[in-house]
Amino acid sequence: MPSADWYLTDDVDDFLSRAGDFLRSRPGLHVMQLTWAERVRARGAEAFGAEVPVFGVLEGADEVRATFYRLRPRGFGLSPLTPEQADSLAARLAALGHSVPSVSADHGTATAFAEAWQRRTGATPRLRDTRLRLYRLGTLTPPDPWPAGRGRVLGERDLEQAMFWCGEFAKAVGEDVTIDADTWVGTRFADKGYTLWETPDGTPVSVAGLNPMIGGQIQVDVVYTPSHLRGRGYAGAVTAEVSRAALAAGARDVVLFADLSNPTSNALYQRLGYTGLTDWGVYDFSGAAAAG
Repeated sequence: MPSADWYLTDDVDDFLSRAGDFLRSRPGLHVMQLTWAERVRARGAEAFGAEVPVFGVLEGADEVRATFYRLRPRGFGLSPLTPEQADSLAARLAALGHSVPSVSADHGTATAFAEAWQRRTGATPRLRDTRLRLYRLGTLTPPDPWPAGRGRVLGERDLEQAMFWCGEFAKAVGEDVTIDADTWVGTRFADKGYTLWETPDGTPVSVAGLNPMIGGQIQVDVVYTPSHLRGRGYAGAVTAEVSRAALAAGARDVVLFADLSNPTSNALYQRLGYTGLTDWGVYDFSGAAAAG
């Protein structure tokens, strides 16, 4: 019997009972694990298509050492792994005949798994051009001065407004998703709370979203300003507003992702008090072992 082995389950409650404390011990690095497990728990596995989600826990010496989730169309998400742990997972999945269309994790883990999966299956990994950095809020430093206007929280009556802004954001970042009244509840955007920054005449100019609090942590997810309105401080104002709201709600940690190819947004978040936690990478796989 190996000193550590991967336990696989399609029961999200089973997964969280085994790994919940481990995930909450470092909520920042486990933000995607916590977020997607909670979405499956809240919505039910059937909300994510015909293929049943799979969760994995690396257990050894009466402790959890790592986790993963497999969720179409999101691919594989991994907690931080050593190269040896990544290889053991690749070996286990290959032996079971699992397909891996993509893998998402901190950059070191994603690279280690991509190399291991290639060795084990012959699939070809390709690192996506978009590279992300995960930030964690230290001491919030609001903009000084604030741009003219105010923040306004969107409520149930503002669904059409929320769908419009999320659609614009999705197009800007290249997400292949349809957002309308029929599809809204099945998207990753439906469980967030949104705040608009409005000019003094009530014109909305920027939006930011907050995921629900999980394990004492809230993720700022969706920050968008139309291109013709950028450079006026609106994104900084609305991000500060939702960051302050997250802290007021009792969050111990507030995190967000930023595209490393955009120095403006990265500098903005740092001015607001966010510090880099880790870089993130996503690999896509091609070949029979990827498609399954």
